[in-house]
Amino acid sequence: MEPGTAAGATVDARLDPDVPPEGYVLDLAPEGVVLRGGSEAGLFYGRQTLARLGSPPPCGRVEDAPRFAWRGVMLDVARHFMPVPDVLRFLDLIAFHRLNVLHLHLTDDQGWRIEVPGWPRLTSVGAWRSSTMLGSRVHGRYDDQPHGGFYTTDDLREIVEYAAERHVTVVPEVDMPGHMQAAIAAYPRLGNGFDGPVRTGWGISTHVLNLSPETLDFCRRVLDHLCDVFPSELIGIGGDECPTDEWPGGRELQADFTARMAEHLAGRGRRLFGWDEILAGGAPDGAVVAAWRGVEPAEAAIRAGHRVVCCPDVKLYLDYRQSDDPGEPTPVGTLLTLEDVHAYEPPDSPLVLGVQANIWTEHMESLRRVEYMAFPRLCALAEVVWGPAGRDFADFAARLPGHLERLDALGVNYRPLTGPRPGDARPGAPGHPRELADRLAELHEMTADLRGDQA
Repeated sequence: MEPGTAAGATVDARLDPDVPPEGYVLDLAPEGVVLRGGSEAGLFYGRQTLARLGSPPPCGRVEDAPRFAWRGVMLDVARHFMPVPDVLRFLDLIAFHRLNVLHLHLTDDQGWRIEVPGWPRLTSVGAWRSSTMLGSRVHGRYDDQPHGGFYTTDDLREIVEYAAERHVTVVPEVDMPGHMQAAIAAYPRLGNGFDGPVRTGWGISTHVLNLSPETLDFCRRVLDHLCDVFPSELIGIGGDECPTDEWPGGRELQADFTARMAEHLAGRGRRLFGWDEILAGGAPDGAVVAAWRGVEPAEAAIRAGHRVVCCPDVKLYLDYRQSDDPGEPTPVGTLLTLEDVHAYEPPDSPLVLGVQANIWTEHMESLRRVEYMAFPRLCALAEVVWGPAGRDFADFAARLPGHLERLDALGVNYRPLTGPRPGDARPGAPGHPRELADRLAELHEMTADLRGDQA
């Protein structure tokens, strides 16, 4: 008997090519249930709905299918390492909300989280930092606790397999050629003269990869390892926020680097996935762009004919504060409420693969903190990516308390609708809120390269 059906009822589950690929049709009658799915994923989502209908389920028909193929979340495990059981728990939660992509940000200046054959110091050195910045970098506070951890190849395979069972694709990202101080700390010959530790502060390091043949070969070996472990068609190389201070040739060198990595991935039957900075100088053919610097980059990617995943920071960065309540933990960024996430609508273009929310974990030291920042805003995102463009927030808000009861049953540490609890605050890790107008002006300046403006 399928979960959620009445005692004695039967469920006839079958694939049906006439149903959309991830869609399903439920026909519910007293004598039993017929479930038709366009794929195994469609059957999976149909069973979820059946369970939520209760026992016995009402009679009638349910027809449902997602609007977007890419319904994603990016999780940063570089700034704060998340052990495998916590990643698996997070996968359960996003699959419960019918999200189907987990973009794993695996490396950054503050930590390298995967082992790579032949490069042991990436994990013995690069996976550990001596202390961690507490709160926004404007305050200059640090703890005195070493932090680190990494995933073995078997760990990564376990995560991939667990995700696949829940119809979630794991898209790995190793950020290059910037955000590489942890790797350079492990192997200084990859850098441009820097011989120092893994970065302990937040922000962007000026210490980037050199682009020597040896370093390019290192990057290819890393991408080969990702291809060996992750079956995802897309492999992330980041490409964002790469200072050129240490390079004699400026930005053109990065465009050439990106093209070389795309060519190597193509040889492995994969495609490059990168942040919207890869548009500068022309993104390689077939690349998919994660448009994050506000709303302009998505339009720029579409004009250039690239497929795009929309994740604008002022709309979908879940590390941004949820209210102006002083009890919010480490309030940073612009205000991003539940209603703001629910109202987001990407450009109307067939080149838009979908939408993802990004969870940067500088200020999230545990899974419980991630859950507080993610939910219920991810519930709102689930409606954006699954349901129709026309959405009514009042209707969503009326249904949400019932859904939160399900999250209560799962033990999710979501943010209460009434606001933060006293224990949610982090007075030792103060934030730095931003005004939306200030951030929009900053983003406009940051994206001058996409408009051809003079910077």
